[in-house]
Amino acid sequence: MNDELKMSVSPICSKDGKKYAFVSFTDGKRTAEGRIPDCKITACDGFVEDEVIQLEDYMSRELPQLKKMAAGIDIMRNFMDGKKT
Repeated sequence: MNDELKMSVSPICSKDGKKYAFVSFTDGKRTAEGRIPDCKITACDGFVEDEVIQLEDYMSRELPQLKKMAAGIDIMRNFMDGKKT
């Protein structure tokens, strides 16, 4: 099994005028999902408390880049690019 930790970022969402995005982490066995800009893990399966703290620290350190990634996701373009004709 590959021990590499993979990360993905959702597009920007909004609720009650507040913008946020989700950041997901997985190594194939364990998963965690956090929310930015809060930089808090909201769901976790398999990561120990120390690792959750490290993931939250990572989100805090990389917050500007994570926001750029989320803002750069164009759902319709990705949908249309993947559509077969």
